[in-house]
Amino acid sequence: MNENHTSAAQSARIAPLGGFQEIDGRRLFVHRAGSGGPAVVFLPGASAIGLDYYGLQQAAAAFTTAVVYDRGGSGYSDPMPLPRTAEAVAVELRELLHAQGIPGPYVLVPHSLGGAYAYRFAQLFPEEVAGLVWLDAFHRNWDEFMPAGSDLAAGEAIAPTREQLEGALPFMRDMVSAMYADFPADVREAVVDYHVSDTWIDVGMAERGTLVPLAEELLAGPGLPDVPVIALTPLGVDPGQQALMSEEALQEIHDGKTRLDAHLAASVSNGEQRLLTDTDHSRLIVERADAVVQAIRDVCDRAAARGATGA
Repeated sequence: MNENHTSAAQSARIAPLGGFQEIDGRRLFVHRAGSGGPAVVFLPGASAIGLDYYGLQQAAAAFTTAVVYDRGGSGYSDPMPLPRTAEAVAVELRELLHAQGIPGPYVLVPHSLGGAYAYRFAQLFPEEVAGLVWLDAFHRNWDEFMPAGSDLAAGEAIAPTREQLEGALPFMRDMVSAMYADFPADVREAVVDYHVSDTWIDVGMAERGTLVPLAEELLAGPGLPDVPVIALTPLGVDPGQQALMSEEALQEIHDGKTRLDAHLAASVSNGEQRLLTDTDHSRLIVERADAVVQAIRDVCDRAAARGATGA
């Protein structure tokens, strides 16, 4: 475990909205909007925070309760040792939702590394999951579907160094500012500030450094409960990937991801994969917000119909 990281909350930055819930003596940042159910919960990727998903949350809040939050040790939540097990994060999220009085079952919407925590939540608390919307999220079966040299261990080995990340901060500021140009100014500025902070570097490095143990933890448990699942697979080229890999290697990874998401969707009786050729891993949540929100609405509708029929 690494030492406690200084959180955005401790760096004199104040969240522009939302509040805090105390769990086990620590504060977790949480913001909820909308009403009704099933409640939709966004699980951020590594280096991301709940407010990255603010636009999606507001759109989903038009038809149900929508929740964004920062897991312990990240974003505006209090610091704690990182990395953590998927089980620890899943249990923390359940305690947060219960403390907030948000009833389940929930539609979980994980992006990137958030998939590890959503999958573990579904393993531990299957009766509290109404459905999943998979946003190019972490797969426990990644190594099974990827070409040699693109496995999780290789990914950990080629992860960017602190020096490289510090050098990328000007690019990150411009990219995040452009991505969230439609956010209210105070929310956009808060998100941009986080993504050029030491915390962004520290937390990202810590969480991305244990991909193999996370996969092993998930592989030791059961598969997903039989709930509606929609997996969105973006096939555009991420500029960061393009700088690190050949065109051939990128295509092999995209082919692997396509098969992987198809495998996930096929693991349940009401699963579906939707391919998106016009966006990439990072920009999916903004460039194709329409597709994400439609998938969320569809899973909510399917979950409601499933509940009504008892299927």
